[in-house]
Amino acid sequence: MEDAGIIELLFARSERAIAELAGKYGAGCRKIAGNILSDVRDAEECVNDTYLGVWNAVPPRRPEPLRAYVYRVARNLAVKRYHRNAAQKRGGYDLVLDELEECLAGAGTPEEQLEARELTRLLDAFLDDLSTDDRVLFVRRYWYADKVEDLAGQMHTTPNSLYVRLHRIRNRLKNYLIREGIEL
Repeated sequence: MEDAGIIELLFARSERAIAELAGKYGAGCRKIAGNILSDVRDAEECVNDTYLGVWNAVPPRRPEPLRAYVYRVARNLAVKRYHRNAAQKRGGYDLVLDELEECLAGAGTPEEQLEARELTRLLDAFLDDLSTDDRVLFVRRYWYADKVEDLAGQMHTTPNSLYVRLHRIRNRLKNYLIREGIEL
């Protein structure tokens, strides 16, 4: 079913909308939540909460594109759950944030900085200047928290080459932010 049809079902308050959301976006939501959370049950609960969140937000919203909206809800819920769980051991999403922290350190956590309007504008400009492949790599790694090994398989390269490529992109970002007057 097309997104417009799902949105119409949500406006009509039809329970079929949830089934359509699950069928179309459930796998992506599970992957996003699973990348951030280490517990499959927590990830599945986030996915279910995502459907509820979309149900409660539409109407009055008419998100366009629906896919990005659904995935953003899933990611935000997973990040909240991650912080709430306050995991004892370091790993997973902590490592992703640590990688970004190298070039975003100075004014709080990377998440806090990413929420700042000025930094968001600068990140958007930086991403616009990247090649399509580098932009996709950056977003998949640092927004959706995809594993480098998974990305390497999808991009038909080795994990080591992607680690190097991500390091170079982070250095470019750091230098860009310094040039734009962000103190790191």
